[in-house]
Amino acid sequence: MTQTHLKQLLPEGWPAPKGYANGIVGSGTFALLGGQIGWDADGKFADGFLGQVRQALANIRVLLEAAGTGPESLARLTWYVTDMEAYRSSLRELGAIYREEIGRTYPSMALVQVVSLVEPEAMVEIEATAILPGA
Repeated sequence: MTQTHLKQLLPEGWPAPKGYANGIVGSGTFALLGGQIGWDADGKFADGFLGQVRQALANIRVLLEAAGTGPESLARLTWYVTDMEAYRSSLRELGAIYREEIGRTYPSMALVQVVSLVEPEAMVEIEATAILPGA
């Protein structure tokens, strides 16, 4: 999936980022998605950090579909994790899960470690901003 209505910002002389964008510009209708955690529609958490990441990304995809779009409209993701080492030690697996759930769309991203999330079992929460094509 390509972001045909969005443009990645890459100032002259900056190295091209891998797996994310430094910035995105676009116009259209915004879809602002609240933080998605690793549970399904029944409130059951996926097993482990990677399972929760997969479920959180799948939840984002489902919300984007409800908005009439897909991952190609993602402009920004903000990740909150309770264990940065779990993230760092799983980069290869995380990349594969991301591509399976979101595709090859790489919005601007931020990643922050937090002490805890509202749901005690949650290991990851991901907020998303999408810009849908059109006026």
